[in-house]
Amino acid sequence: MQTPGTNPPDAYPPLRLKRLDSGLPLPARAHADDAGIDLYAATDLELAPGRRQLVGTGIAIALPVGTVGLIHPRSGLAARAGLSIVNTPGTIDAGYRGEIKVCLINHDLDTPITIARGDRIAQLLVQRVELPAVLEVDELDDTVRGAGGYGSSGGHAILSDGKA
Repeated sequence: MQTPGTNPPDAYPPLRLKRLDSGLPLPARAHADDAGIDLYAATDLELAPGRRQLVGTGIAIALPVGTVGLIHPRSGLAARAGLSIVNTPGTIDAGYRGEIKVCLINHDLDTPITIARGDRIAQLLVQRVELPAVLEVDELDDTVRGAGGYGSSGGHAILSDGKA
């Protein structure tokens, strides 16, 4: 079993990380093969129902060109407390070097959520990303789906009314 805070041996280059707050734990995976690296709240806060707040994590990172950092909610907090991320997933570009911040939102209609400094609030996934050049064209090729958008592929009774 992997020790939290370590990388799988020789599998990937390390994620270069700068601690901006030495009092917080080093971000780590709970298990060696987990995709997400847990991020911690740098401050105490209370989120009232329906409210949002930008929360620092006390770290900055240097992603390799050709990768992107995606900030996702923690599933247990979302399911049990209604805590999520406003712009999920949050996007961290390879060139960004500032503090990673998470815009948390309390979706619970009745109960405030208390976050303590050092609580795990989100997870960071690092993925490869394509960086194609943009090419303007006069026409796009036809597909079976065409311009069918929201709800066009069905899958739920409410989507079968033809109003998509």
